[in-house]
Amino acid sequence: MSVTDKARIAVLVSGGGTNLQALIDASESGTIKSGEISLVISNNPSAYAIKRAELAGIDAAIVTKKECGTQQAFENKIIEILTEYNIDFMILAGFMSILSEEFTSKYPKRIINVHPSLIPSFCGKGFYGLRVHEAALEYGVKVTGATVHYVNEIPDGGEIILQKSVSINKNETPEPLICSAPLPRCEG
Repeated sequence: MSVTDKARIAVLVSGGGTNLQALIDASESGTIKSGEISLVISNNPSAYAIKRAELAGIDAAIVTKKECGTQQAFENKIIEILTEYNIDFMILAGFMSILSEEFTSKYPKRIINVHPSLIPSFCGKGFYGLRVHEAALEYGVKVTGATVHYVNEIPDGGEIILQKSVSINKNETPEPLICSAPLPRCEG
């Protein structure tokens, strides 16, 4: 990649793709200046995120553990596709699969994740999506938010890049805490 080229970004998703849509919108509005979304990879063939990619004219690939048979084969297939598309950078946006140390060590500080809490609270294995918000409300915290962090071999254990907070209202339920674009919705 030369200084004038944009980084080629792959977004890895598993579900509806609301964070993917926020990234697409940011790209189309010019907010993302130094990169372009070149590929969407999903581990769920019925993910609506695939349709979002299609509507935005972005290539998409589906790679499932079931079809690959093992974690290693799954990750090798993803690496093969990333290489084919000359991907420079990855964003995990609702990607519900833990990536191994073997995978993450190939891409140091080239994979980021959007996590729906203020790490180190309500993070790690088993904390994703609505479960994060349910745990935060059950615990009684008054503030939650979102964290963008580098991905390493420890689930939600990589270096924090950015955090934004959201106050929790009395009698809040988990559903409104899910942001369609977590960082823009959150208060600084």
